[in-house]
Order: sequence, then C-alpha cells, then structure tokens
Amino acid sequence: MTEEQRIELEAAAFRRLVQHLRSRPDVQNIDLMNLAGFCRNCMWKWLKAAADDLSIELSVEQAREEIYGMPYEEWKSKYQKEASPEQLAAFEKSSKQ
Repeated sequence: MTEEQRIELEAAAFRRLVQHLRSRPDVQNIDLMNLAGFCRNCMWKWLKAAADDLSIELSVEQAREEIYGMPYEEWKSKYQKEASPEQLAAFEKSSKQ
C-alpha cells in the first residue's frame, strides 16, 4: 500500500465514522465518552487541530458542523439530553483513569 492509498483509506474510514455518528443522534456524547473515551466533541477538536497544523483556515463552528452535520447549537437543542446521575458518575470514574 502506498502512502497516498493509506491516506485515502483513512479519510474514507473517517468520513464513514462521521456519517455513522450523524445517523445515530440517539447516541449521546457522554455515552460515547464513557464507552470509547472519545465523542463528537473530541472529533471536531481533532479536526480543528489538524487544520491548524496544516495552516488550513477552519473555524471552531465550521469544525463542529463538519462533525455534527448542522450547527452545533441546533444539534444540541434537537438531540442532546440531560446526563443522568449514572452517566455523570461513570464519566467521572473514567476520566480519573
């Protein structure tokens, strides 16, 4: 596999992951964090950091919209639920590890 092929495959896998998460707004970010150690917010921050590293102009709002598929505030109002005490406890526990 060439370096170019590897980059193309990684980009395709990333796009598929983003599309999958967009199709599953029922999966809350806190659940992703508790189970996988990352969430949609991590992903837009990684995207923004990569843009900054490559000197590509990308605002925070643009990065968020790339991951969420809509303005972040709109996604939050449509899909984000209040975290339960159990979710918050699990998050607190996992963030100390």
